[in-house]
Amino acid sequence: MRFDIITIFPEIFRGVFEFGIIRRAIEAGLIEIAVNDLRNYTDGRHRQVDDRPFGGGAGMVMKPEPLFRAAEGLTEGEIEPAIVLLSPQGRVFDQSIALDYASRPHVVLICGRYEGVDERVVEHLVTDEVSIGDYILSGGEIPAMVFVDAVTRLIPGALGDAESAEQESFTTGLLDYPHYTRPAEFRGMSAPEVLTNGNHAEIERWRREKAIEKTLKRRPDLIRAASLSKSQGIAIQKAGDESENET
Repeated sequence: MRFDIITIFPEIFRGVFEFGIIRRAIEAGLIEIAVNDLRNYTDGRHRQVDDRPFGGGAGMVMKPEPLFRAAEGLTEGEIEPAIVLLSPQGRVFDQSIALDYASRPHVVLICGRYEGVDERVVEHLVTDEVSIGDYILSGGEIPAMVFVDAVTRLIPGALGDAESAEQESFTTGLLDYPHYTRPAEFRGMSAPEVLTNGNHAEIERWRREKAIEKTLKRRPDLIRAASLSKSQGIAIQKAGDESENET
């Protein structure tokens, strides 16, 4: 898979993709990442990428010409290009969106800046508009890093252990279960005995129940949206009854 990032600040990405899972995925030939300087797609010696908005108002707007030129050049010949604008006005990025893009061969990520981009880019160039949350950042560069990281983890072979991605938070519609490691005793705090008894059926049941408990406590909205099995539904009912009894 190839990621092409379009930005006016390519230096921001220097070193970011040289560590951990992303670096290993690059070395294994699973992904390619190219950072493209938008100013290379401009005309004139000033390499202008923005201009004042029509109608007045504060700030500057990213011009359409260089963005069209860059994205169309990077996707030339592709029948259904994936061109994503990172913007606070986009749909909120989640695990299902990451999973969708993990199956695509090529994604172009446009990093918005200033007051935004010319609306003609949104209406006639990009195929998707994505936000990483309901807050404002200085630009789309950090969201692009988040996008690449989340999608790369879901590409077969990137994690080494395929089960790791399947068991992470949000993949099942629930938060992840609690994790413990050695030592079993630390400052008077003990790891749950069920995790050390070697009974895998009990361990799986405990993990399922704890994942549900954590989701009910921290993100009940996920419970309402999740597609749950019969056993998970029973566990949710049990966790809810126990919570009511405690109060």
